Amino acid sequence: MEKQYYAIKLVPSRPTFAHDMTDNEKVIMQEHIIYWQQYLDQGIVVAIGPVLDPNGAYGFGILAVDSEEQVKALISADPAIKINAYEYYRMMAMVPSTTH
Repeated sequence: MEKQYYAIKLVPSRPTFAHDMTDNEKVIMQEHIIYWQQYLDQGIVVAIGPVLDPNGAYGFGILAVDSEEQVKALISADPAIKINAYEYYRMMAMVPSTTH
């Protein structure tokens, strides 16, 4: 089955979130980093990290998955969903060829 690509955006609960996280929020965001690392290592996550938008930082990632349902499952299991929200969009991605 050919992979589908999705852009995911972690929308913080407030514009200043990256600068004024509470101690509890910092713990959750550390869990969030650990959570996504495993999928980065597996190749499901193509790229992920904070976007330093001057209007307010947010998280962004690109996923290579089998289905939209997989995206939903990954997002719903992310610890950060307890304090932030996600948006996701299907991408028509150009990716390196696996055959040469």
